[in-house]
Amino acid sequence: MTEKTKTGFEALAKRGLYPQEEMLKVKKGKHSFFIGLPREISLQENRISLTPDAVALLVSQGHEIWVETKAGEGSKFADKQYSDAGAKIVYSPQEVYKADIILKIEPPTLEEMEYFKPGQALICALQLGHLGKAFIDALIQKRITALAWEFIEDKVGGMPIIRSMSEIAGSTVMLIAAEYLSSAERPCSRTVMASL
Repeated sequence: MTEKTKTGFEALAKRGLYPQEEMLKVKKGKHSFFIGLPREISLQENRISLTPDAVALLVSQGHEIWVETKAGEGSKFADKQYSDAGAKIVYSPQEVYKADIILKIEPPTLEEMEYFKPGQALICALQLGHLGKAFIDALIQKRITALAWEFIEDKVGGMPIIRSMSEIAGSTVMLIAAEYLSSAERPCSRTVMASL
């Protein structure tokens, strides 16, 4: 059989099959989150929603996180720790509230509600029993999707965040009591000692 009389398949088999690369358009979706961590302004609230380690984990997954300056001070986290973890430090509440998702500990005040833009998400302890009509109206008016983390349930109906916080409070109450009882200079400890 001559080369001209061979079938196309035989000729192709002799030359070999090689894959041909082709550039395909990659569809880019918006899969990353833009998270803002504002400084808590509620009285005696020292916590922050994310530690620097948690920020580093989220940033490594492609998410963008902005932290208001001094937001972690009450929890003994410096701005440098957050910036080293990959967060952007911003210097005003107006800036941090540009994020799509706001993570807080306490519910925002009515003054903080002014910083929200329509369509944002808020994740915090909403404490629905303590909120007034003005707060709920502000959420509705701004079309804020609010998630109360104290109501998050696991598969069996338990509330893991509340359980964790209760365990922490239960273990720290003994440390606080020991601190008050350790000093005879404090009026509280004299009262407690006198009652014993």
